[in-house]
Amino acid sequence: MKSKAAQRAWSIFVHVILIALSFLCLFFFYILIVNATRSHAELQRGFSALPGKYFLENLKNVANDGTFPMFQGIINSLVVSACSAALCTYFSSLTAYGLYAYDFKMKKAAFTFIMAILVMPTQVTAMGFLRLITNMGMYDSLLPLIIPSIASPSVFYFMYSYLESSLPLSLVEAARIDGSGEFKTFNKIVLPIMKPAIAVQAIFTFVGSWNNYFVPALVIQSKDKMTVPILIATLRGADYMNFDMGKIYMMITEAIVPIILVYLILSKYIIEGVTLGGVKG
Repeated sequence: MKSKAAQRAWSIFVHVILIALSFLCLFFFYILIVNATRSHAELQRGFSALPGKYFLENLKNVANDGTFPMFQGIINSLVVSACSAALCTYFSSLTAYGLYAYDFKMKKAAFTFIMAILVMPTQVTAMGFLRLITNMGMYDSLLPLIIPSIASPSVFYFMYSYLESSLPLSLVEAARIDGSGEFKTFNKIVLPIMKPAIAVQAIFTFVGSWNNYFVPALVIQSKDKMTVPILIATLRGADYMNFDMGKIYMMITEAIVPIILVYLILSKYIIEGVTLGGVKG
C-alpha cells in the first residue's frame, strides 16, 4: 500500500512540475499575443493578462506601413526558409546515402572533410563569401541565402547516423538486383525510410534559416528583399517615444506564427514515422 501511495504521489508531483514548466514556456508567448491586441496607450499603462480590442487595428497599421514592409519580409523569409529546408534535407540525405551505401578509396577522407567544415564558423568565411557572390552578380538577392544551404555538414551527419541505424544495405542490394537505378532506389526506397529524420531536420533548417540574421544583413540592401530578422532588428533603432508599441508586438507575433505552423504540420510526420519505426523494429 505504501509503495502504491508513494508511486501515486511521485506521479502527481511529476505531472505538477511538467504542467508548471509548460505554463512557464507558453506564458511569454501568451503575453506577446495579448500585447499584440492592445493599443499603444494601454501598453504604456502597464501589464495586463487580458486581451485588448485593437488586434485588427494593429494588424491594419502593420499592413499599411510603407516604411516597414513586414508582409513582404514574411514572404521573403518563407521563400528562403522553405527552399533552404527542401534543398538541405534532400541533398544532405543524398550525400549521406552516397557515403553510407558505396565503398570507395577516399570515403573516410570525404567524411572527415565534411566533419571539418562543421567546426568552421560562418564568420571566418564571410568576407570570401561576400566577394564571391559579388563577382557572380548575386549581391542583394535571395539566392545567396538559399544555395549555400545545399551543403550542411550537421544535417549530413544526422542523416548518416540515421541511415546506419535504419537502412540495411541488403535492401539496397535487392533493389539493384531487381534492376532499380541508383536515383530511383534513393527516391523510392531510401527517402520514405528517412521520412522521420527528414521531418526533424526540415524543422530545424526552416527555423534556423528563418532566424538567420548574419548572412541576410551581409548581402541584402534593398528593403523589399529584407527578411524578417532584419526588419525586426530595425525596431531597435526606432524612437521608442514615437513608435507604436502595439504595432511592434503585432510585427513580432506575425514573425513567429509561420514557425509554429511549420512545426505543427511536420510534427505529425515525425510522430507517425517514429511509430512506424517502433512497430517495424
